[in-house]
Amino acid sequence: MKYVSRAEARLKRKKRVRKKVRGTPERPRLSVFRTAKHVYAQIIDDTAAQTLADASSVSKELRPMILRKGGNKVGAALVGEFIAKRAAGKGIKRVIFDRNGFLYHGRVKTLAEAARQHGLEF
Repeated sequence: MKYVSRAEARLKRKKRVRKKVRGTPERPRLSVFRTAKHVYAQIIDDTAAQTLADASSVSKELRPMILRKGGNKVGAALVGEFIAKRAAGKGIKRVIFDRNGFLYHGRVKTLAEAARQHGLEF
């Protein structure tokens, strides 16, 4: 019997989801990545292969507000709020959510809900 590590299982889920999820200029993709200590979010136009907006718990603007909370739900909520504000500044209202193979709970869910509360539609 072959054992699959957590990382390999996540990459399998990621490939399965990315077959269907593509960002367009009208509706770019909101991609979320998390590590044990930090959370990252990007809004990507896949047709032009270009990142339109980004936010993370290590960015200079958020670091003073987060104060070592990048690895928990509080930090994820701040990143979600910040990515929504940056997207609104660029005129982006609708996105496609890409959880990047991570399960939709915990920090990923908190980031998504915070982005929705601050104006992003998905």
